[in-house]
Parts: sequence; structure tokens; C-alpha cells
Amino acid sequence: MNNLETLQTLTGESDSKLLSPLLLRAKNIILTMTNRTKLIPVLEGLQLELALELYNKQGSEGESSRSEGGVSVSYKDGISETLKASINQYRLAKVGGYAFEKEQTETVSTEETSDD
Repeated sequence: MNNLETLQTLTGESDSKLLSPLLLRAKNIILTMTNRTKLIPVLEGLQLELALELYNKQGSEGESSRSEGGVSVSYKDGISETLKASINQYRLAKVGGYAFEKEQTETVSTEETSDD
């Protein structure tokens, strides 16, 4: 099941024209936060979580609190701290204004070599 299908299941929303832009927006936010140009597989799950968070906040953009019929709701700005911390774990550092990503074709060996 891809992220769009999963998001449709979680939200009960069948309109992909509503959910696809949320997934794209979530992807762009994550790429900006992590200084990456492509989503790595572990970030795709976080993309789904962020898209769900964006979906749940629809209609309340720019509000800090609301009171209707004796029910008060307050909102936090931006992304939840838990999700932000999870995304920041995969952030690339910038050196000289550039962030260097490992190419997908490269493999990293965990074996130690000795120069005996």
C-alpha cells in the first residue's frame, strides 16, 4: 500500500485531489528541514505522519485558539515537537553552504580493515 492509499484509509477521505497535495507539501517540508533532495525510505513514513497532521489542521490555519459552543480548542504552531525531532534525526549538515548526500549506488562497509 502506498502513502496515498494509507492516508485515504486513515482519514476516510477518498478524494486523492485533496490528499495528494498534502503528501507533496509534507515531502517538501521534510526535504527542506533535512537539507536533502530526495526522500530516503525511512522518511517516507514520516511524510505520511506529517501529511496526516496537515490534514487534521485543515481549516484552522493561522488560528491559535477557537471557542465554539462552550468548547475551547488551542493549537500549537507548526509541526508537533515529536514529529519535528524524528525528522531532524535525518538532517544533513551544510558545509560551505552545501549539504552532501550519499549517492544511492554507494555502499558503506562496516568491516574494519587493518594495515598490518
